[in-house]
Amino acid sequence: MKVNSLPEKEIVAIILYTSLFFMIVAVVLIVFFYFSRKKIIQKELEKKDLILQYQKEQLHAIIITQEEERKRIAQDLHDDISSKLNIVSLNSHLLTAPNLTEAETAEITENIINLTTKALDNSRKIAHNLLPPVFEKFGLNAGIEELCEEFESSKSVKTHYKNEIDFDDNDIDRHLHVFRILQELMNNSLRHGKATELWISFANKDGVNICDYEDNGIGFDSSNDENQKGLGMKNIDSRISFLEGTINITSEINNGIVVNFTF
Repeated sequence: MKVNSLPEKEIVAIILYTSLFFMIVAVVLIVFFYFSRKKIIQKELEKKDLILQYQKEQLHAIIITQEEERKRIAQDLHDDISSKLNIVSLNSHLLTAPNLTEAETAEITENIINLTTKALDNSRKIAHNLLPPVFEKFGLNAGIEELCEEFESSKSVKTHYKNEIDFDDNDIDRHLHVFRILQELMNNSLRHGKATELWISFANKDGVNICDYEDNGIGFDSSNDENQKGLGMKNIDSRISFLEGTINITSEINNGIVVNFTF
């Protein structure tokens, strides 16, 4: 039986068309992967740009906060301590005046002692606001206990504090950020939220440190992003970013605020 063979020209044509087909498929795949890769790279660049922009905003918020803090400290030093020391200096010169009676000398001396004592007390308060001695010596737990006592001393708010974490004293730098976050939240609760009760609790869940914060203030609409763009909130976000943690804030009008953050 004789097998019919294809003409040589047809075989060559088939080979050429087959080769051309695979070449076209290869080109299409190369172009597809090129544009896909280009799109992925573009998305990655956009993501990096967003991260850089977010970091710039955080840095900007930190710088503004630091400048505001410097202004406040400078104002306290100028208005309070400097003025008292100026009066102490004037009174000291009065002591050198001739013909002072014993009563006048005693009065001037008493004024100097009183003003010096007040200046010393106020300088301690300024130093305390920068870094509370209790926090520095005894850690985060003691620092927050003292912070709650200070807020309660105003008689306008009641605090409830619970801690289930044994904080590591070697993490004082990280704990200072936690302390400042709570300080900011508590100040906001009183200044803006008009709260009369505050709840703070620490717990460790699955190896993650969690802080739950709550107040009974007037609250706000947390679904509105504009309500969470204030300088205080940006400062909190910056600290959370430093701690590599997360934060969730929920609030409703006339229903207080609930904040959960990890660190």
